[in-house]
Amino acid sequence: MTGSVPGAPVVVGLDLGGTKVLGLALDPDHSGSEPLAEERVPTPDGTGAVLDALAGLADRLRTQVRDDTGRDVRAVGLGAPGLVDRAGTFRYGPNLPGVEGVALGAELGERLGLPVVVDNDATCAAWGEHERGAARGRNHTLCLTLGTGIGAGMTVKGEILRGAYGFAGEPGHMVVDPGGPACPCGRTGCWEVFASGTGLGRLARDAVARGDAPTDAGFVGRAGGRVEDVAGEHVVAAARDGDAPALAVLDEYGDWLGLGLANLVNLLDSEVVVIGGGVSADADLFLDRARARVRDQVLGAERRPRVPIVPARLGARAGAVGAALLAALRT
Repeated sequence: MTGSVPGAPVVVGLDLGGTKVLGLALDPDHSGSEPLAEERVPTPDGTGAVLDALAGLADRLRTQVRDDTGRDVRAVGLGAPGLVDRAGTFRYGPNLPGVEGVALGAELGERLGLPVVVDNDATCAAWGEHERGAARGRNHTLCLTLGTGIGAGMTVKGEILRGAYGFAGEPGHMVVDPGGPACPCGRTGCWEVFASGTGLGRLARDAVARGDAPTDAGFVGRAGGRVEDVAGEHVVAAARDGDAPALAVLDEYGDWLGLGLANLVNLLDSEVVVIGGGVSADADLFLDRARARVRDQVLGAERRPRVPIVPARLGARAGAVGAALLAALRT
């Protein structure tokens, strides 16, 4: 591979999610994002089982790299979905209960006998996009991951913004409607209740409850006729078929997304906003609406440069790629 050093150690990146873990081995000296090895496993329940799954996945990737290339792994990076302090301890994560207070870096490092770097999963994704993706070449960036919730990572002057304790990057829990629905974090009206992948399904169910969408809307049919089972993927599928109620829900979704983005642009003055996570695969259905909402809401829109809002380039690999590159940077 161009730019790589034969025999040079590689790095492993692990992206821990609420339902699955993606792991990959990456050549840190090569400018691309294609992995040397890659594997996904389900996320088990319980701290011990999670640590065993992470260690087992890293070990299998290490073995595959040795067998395929004769090279070894020098370090492991891990992205975790929640608050990760600067010591690598997972402090809190509403979508990964039971793991709070665990020193993931130290525990995993002991199992593997390797340095382990731990950071928030969205921060890892942001770093991946900054180094190898849609934010490459920009110094002041914002990367959002839209999935079960909303995560974010930011760079300022080309470096990750972590805050005093490592907890920066949780805009999903900005309250945008104090009287809004309950959030898994325990508060009400958080931005991610409306603008995450989970929020897209909620908006569709609410539209039926208000009478703004019929009970036989296309997205209801795709959920087996059960309104309570409607999820974001049902809305997207119906919209792809031209279902008017689904398209109206996606317009509302774009409005909520754009409202939060305008607040963040006002706060951060980013050069580029990158939209990643599972929902970004269908960005063509809502991103123009979100861009228009940002132009309406951002301070002094007519007197400042327009901020590009673009889909991520690394797809589902962004978090694991970023975790691997952070491990290479810090070890």
